[in-house]
Amino acid sequence: MPIFQWKGVNTKGVKRKGKMEAQDERQVEGMLKRMRVTPTSIKPAPKDLFENVSFMQPKIKPKDIMLFTRQFSTMIDAGLPLVNCLKILADQQENKTFRTILREVNDAVQTGSTLSEALRKYPKQFDDLFCNLVAAGEAGGILDTILRRLSEYIEKAERLKAKVKSAMMYPIIVIFVAVAVIMVIMIFVIPVFQTMFADFGKALPVLTQMVINLSDFIKSNVIYMIVAGCVFVYAFKRYINTEKGRVVFDKTMLATPVIGSLLRKVAVAKFTRTLSTMMSSGVPIISSLDIVARTSGNKIIEAAILDTKAAISEGRSISDPLMESGVFPSMVIQMISVGEESGALDSMLEKIANFYDEEVDSAVEGLTSMIEPLLMVFLGGAIGTLVIAMYLPIFSMASAVGG
Repeated sequence: MPIFQWKGVNTKGVKRKGKMEAQDERQVEGMLKRMRVTPTSIKPAPKDLFENVSFMQPKIKPKDIMLFTRQFSTMIDAGLPLVNCLKILADQQENKTFRTILREVNDAVQTGSTLSEALRKYPKQFDDLFCNLVAAGEAGGILDTILRRLSEYIEKAERLKAKVKSAMMYPIIVIFVAVAVIMVIMIFVIPVFQTMFADFGKALPVLTQMVINLSDFIKSNVIYMIVAGCVFVYAFKRYINTEKGRVVFDKTMLATPVIGSLLRKVAVAKFTRTLSTMMSSGVPIISSLDIVARTSGNKIIEAAILDTKAAISEGRSISDPLMESGVFPSMVIQMISVGEESGALDSMLEKIANFYDEEVDSAVEGLTSMIEPLLMVFLGGAIGTLVIAMYLPIFSMASAVGG
């Protein structure tokens, strides 16, 4: 339906304005009168020139989904009808892309679709986990509770992701800056010294000559090096997007010292929290494990979870196949086993997730404190070597003059 811009005055004489979706101007006028607003101007809203260009539209962030879910839960809990909730949330949504999706979801619900069926049409925004939990909430009449759990889950998952991202980005940025500084020195500063040393008329120290030769090589091949770097990055991305490449990459990352331990803790926290959220919402464990595997983000973890799902289908417990996978720590297996025996697996999984959230915090702090001095040594060593190499001939000449 088209969107109209309107201006008007309410019963207290206060000027109001806004946008409204309607079939025509007469429908807008009728809705405004029901709102006790006397319209002074109603006209079609100008069209966005880029509305059909997907990459020009604002992206929907996990924070948008989390806020929508929390507000939706509050409104459902307050007793508002589902359609009214969706309309209000769509009208107050600032993100144009998300606003359009919510209006389409609202239209689908009004025409007879369930909320979960309407949400499944947008898998990029509402994944299987979200849709399955909403379906469970609809079936059990506890949609407000499910939405609240979902908002808490998304918030904690994003916080966990942000911790890992910050731990990884810090060394990458420092290394990038260090390489950029060294490249600038090699391309622009070293040639100045090289011209000055050419007038010395004597052989340069070995270290100085090596640095000058390296500078000449970089200056002559910098374009090829950039192209080669871009080709390598492209080829690497293509490789890890294949099934085999992703398995190799994920296995290597888990086996990497320090970083592998951090990633394993993140995987355990995500696995236990997701499974806990789904089981406590009434989703069967087989369906839960299938979704948890696909949202794990690591092919090795995914394979272990799918093997566990197959074992449970054959009548085995969840703890035994998880132990056989060799991926999950023994403490986690023991706690899951206790949860199974006591019939409180969902609450035990949540406790494990909370514990491993704290473990991730400690691991990130430890990684940062370990990387900082290593990066300083690398940067100081590289810059120091270049400085020494450039001043060695000067020291040699000064000693010769002094002698």
